[in-house]
Amino acid sequence: MVMNFNILIFLLVICGNIFLIFSQVITTPLQYICPSTTSYSPNSTYNSNLKVLLSSLSSNASRPSGFYNSTAGHTGSDVAYGLFLCKGDLSPDVCQNCVSRAVKDILERCPKRKIAVICYDECLLRYSNRSIFATEDVSVVKTLYNMQNVSEPKRFLPLLGNTMDEIATVAAKENDRSGKKFATKEANFSSLERVYSLAQCTPDLSEFSCYTCLRFAIGNLQSNGRKGGRVILPSCNIRYEMYPFYNITAVAPPPPPPVLRSPPPSSMSNSTSNDRGKRGIASGAIISIVVPIAVSILLFIFGFCWIRSRASQELNVVEEITDADEISTVESLQYHLNTIRAATTNFSTDNRIAEGGFGVVYKGILPDGQDIAVKRLSGSSGQGREEFKNEIVLIAKLQHRNLVRLLGYCFEGDEKILVYEFVPNKSLDYFLFDPEKQQLLDWSRRYKIIGGIARGLLYLHEDSRLRIIHRDLKESNILLDAEMNPKISDFGMARLFGDQTSEITRRIVGTCGYMAPEYAMHGRYSVKSDVFSFGVLLLEIISGKKNSSFYQSDSAEDLLSYVWKHWRDGTPLNIMDPTFGESYSKNEVIQCIHIGLLCVQEDANERPTMASVVLMLSSYSVTMPAPQQPAFFFHRRSEMIPKGLKSDQSTSKSIPLSENDVSITELEPR
Repeated sequence: MVMNFNILIFLLVICGNIFLIFSQVITTPLQYICPSTTSYSPNSTYNSNLKVLLSSLSSNASRPSGFYNSTAGHTGSDVAYGLFLCKGDLSPDVCQNCVSRAVKDILERCPKRKIAVICYDECLLRYSNRSIFATEDVSVVKTLYNMQNVSEPKRFLPLLGNTMDEIATVAAKENDRSGKKFATKEANFSSLERVYSLAQCTPDLSEFSCYTCLRFAIGNLQSNGRKGGRVILPSCNIRYEMYPFYNITAVAPPPPPPVLRSPPPSSMSNSTSNDRGKRGIASGAIISIVVPIAVSILLFIFGFCWIRSRASQELNVVEEITDADEISTVESLQYHLNTIRAATTNFSTDNRIAEGGFGVVYKGILPDGQDIAVKRLSGSSGQGREEFKNEIVLIAKLQHRNLVRLLGYCFEGDEKILVYEFVPNKSLDYFLFDPEKQQLLDWSRRYKIIGGIARGLLYLHEDSRLRIIHRDLKESNILLDAEMNPKISDFGMARLFGDQTSEITRRIVGTCGYMAPEYAMHGRYSVKSDVFSFGVLLLEIISGKKNSSFYQSDSAEDLLSYVWKHWRDGTPLNIMDPTFGESYSKNEVIQCIHIGLLCVQEDANERPTMASVVLMLSSYSVTMPAPQQPAFFFHRRSEMIPKGLKSDQSTSKSIPLSENDVSITELEPR
């Protein structure tokens, strides 16, 4: 009996150690953020308040809603604001364990920091010396991917996009039963594969703020055909996988109440065994139960750790690409010329939708019914086969909801063709500068377009695997989809950019009126060159006036000086498009004019980054500096190009461009 008892104690100790290991494995943080800008001393009031706050969060972590926010302190910068958010499918005890671990970890990983965020698979915890409640925070983005690819990315990406759009809408509406802003969705990809997706916000956000946050997250989810991916923000998060990564039972609708049945009659056990036999049976039963359980748990932990280890390798922001991968990517994107001819009815003039310096664009329909835009490059493009294919690989890697997506290419004989997704509502200038159609762009739509363009540029500059400078951002290169969402297009002049702050070229490319002064005059370009172009475009969207419309006479002023004059005189709303009527937000309009003037400042170093622009657009609480006088351009193009710099001017017209547009394009490979 003593030996059996010792065995039992030994097995229980093993189980306890196993559970201890398991609890440590599942709470490995995915991310922790500790800005060094603010700190506190060990004996400070903030430190005392923070301890009270974290204790309050921990003691409330078993709430059914999986969310709680609180403050500690009374006034000033010593007040501690904090919250936690658990994944919507977790039980209260799992949430409690995760929050308790987070409280301990966040102090160890972020010592003496007044602002901190820590995130796990199961929960997120954050605190600050400023209020973080009911405010969407998209200042920090964590993106993770599963490095395995799906079998048919062209069919997978639209399915994923629609799925994420749907759960963003559902999650933004608070669940009255649970108080959560949480949604999951399953979608069939094939007979054997399903897509599982999840979206969640902190419940203190409004429906609009939650939806905005989730849309921002989706915009940063560049799947590129990966089998899984997630975006984590301080206020919301999204995720998808090809396996059920959440508790399907917990998120399923409650089952109907069971039908009550009478219990079966009880039976009496035989009591003829002696006491010693009972003790032997009991000890044997204990061992026969505990040993399999311990072994099963041990095997489960080993399996979990192996899966976790493998997942940590798959979920990686950085991916190494081999030559074989590049070749595979190129080949998978190739279309046969016969397919393109059939889709465009042999490049029929009836299907022609645009024409520019690089060739003609046709609308086409693939055999599976998908609409496409086919750009047939002119023979003078100057690129060879390898350079052309390299550019395809570059553009194909750019995946963002605010960029036009490249579907593939065709290179047969003398034909060089790019195949893009079809965007039905043409370009921004088609609406913006037409007296009748501009009324379709009310302020709310224009504000949405401004934000989308900003997020697309931010992705090019900072969030994509490749750092890209567009170099020809203008309203005719902003296409609008069926929901009037903007998509940046035409990367024919885009340049890869390394870690350097700027480069100098002797070949000036772009469109007059949108080029930054340091680029137009000296050939120096950087991400701030695109910021300048964005500023011009933003002011065009607000005013409804085309920059080139001011160049009709030598005495006319340009758009930038026109806006600056009204800003300086305290009448910024006078530049606003009169078609807005009374249906606009005064604060939003003034804030956008302010941002536009910051972007077009003559000193490139004074212009904000696109990350700062996106933050300023999404928050009224950000303090913006006063803008300096913008750069002004000479009216004549001959005065803009200094001697010693080369330029290429496109002789073909770009549809739909006005006759005042002058595009300078580079036709050599990058």
